[in-house]
Amino acid sequence: MGAKRSDKGFTAEERAAMRERAREQKAEERAQKNREEGERAVLAKIAEMAEPDRAMAGRLHEVVKASAPDLWPKTWYGMPAYADKDGKVICHFQSAGKFGTRYATFNFGDRANLDEGAMWPTSFALKELGAAEEARIGELVRRAAG
Repeated sequence: MGAKRSDKGFTAEERAAMRERAREQKAEERAQKNREEGERAVLAKIAEMAEPDRAMAGRLHEVVKASAPDLWPKTWYGMPAYADKDGKVICHFQSAGKFGTRYATFNFGDRANLDEGAMWPTSFALKELGAAEEARIGELVRRAAG
């Protein structure tokens, strides 16, 4: 015989499954809200930057989103960053103005899948951002997020 139905027409197992699905939906809603808040925070940080950092950061934001849509935008030490599903930073942009350096950098964290033998680059200096640089960064971000 099947599971015993209650007065409300659902079995205990069905009610438990519905409660679990409701918890899942709430978690999905929280995750989406966090993603949207992260996006707003990153765009706000970019807007605060002086040129040419602002233009580079804006383009990099679009390149990262297009190259690895599963990465979540967030700020990290006040910089635009992109994290994996566990919230660990995969890559981030540091404007030249942040610490008064002569160039901006695009950096990869230790969770980035960029390993090439015993040594590989994790930080790239940027004086300007053209099509070739965008393509290279897009490919690196895809690999890093993979």
